[in-house]
Amino acid sequence: MSDLEVVVRLVLSAVLAGAIGSERERHGRAAGFRTHILVGVGSAIVMLTGLYMMDALSGRVAIDPTRMGAQVVSGIGFLGAGTILRFHASIRGLTTAASLWVAAGIGLAAGAGFLIGAATTTLLVLVALFGLARWERYLRREWYRALIVETRGTSDDLVALRRVLADHDAEIQNFEIRPGERPGAFLVEFHCRLLHQDEQDILSKTLQLEGTRRAHWA
Repeated sequence: MSDLEVVVRLVLSAVLAGAIGSERERHGRAAGFRTHILVGVGSAIVMLTGLYMMDALSGRVAIDPTRMGAQVVSGIGFLGAGTILRFHASIRGLTTAASLWVAAGIGLAAGAGFLIGAATTTLLVLVALFGLARWERYLRREWYRALIVETRGTSDDLVALRRVLADHDAEIQNFEIRPGERPGAFLVEFHCRLLHQDEQDILSKTLQLEGTRRAHWA
């Protein structure tokens, strides 16, 4: 393997991983442009080191060049886990963690010389991150809704509201409570994933609760 080929593989891994990281950077994620480049280049140099050692010690020691790469695949999980955060009742950072894991794979592929695989994977990831974002938002509009309820804000009111949502298999992703416009009133906003299209039934039963003053879907 020539020096030029080594440089080409490292630069290509940086470009491909950076392309994925730019999308995460655009959304203000903690692991963005530079982080993805570091993961991609680091993975590539690990794979190149394995190939170099195999060539350098050929005939003297039996070396499997994929063993070092296998450690990258398992070890990148720790870095990905650091980007996953729990915010109230929701989980954030899964897409960034997945993109970091893919960037590591792209770096390994580029380092091993599997350039067509690295380039094709990058193209597919960019299509998923950029091109399918609108489709994902469309799906969220269909299945993810926000129920805003004005209540007295007591614990019994909250328990009753959660029971109504649970009876309709609505998964609560997040919720927040803030003061209402009327004295002694509170606005409770539930961000839910609806498994069934029964918004009107949920709204009707919510309005029948003793502590509910007003309710609507946002």
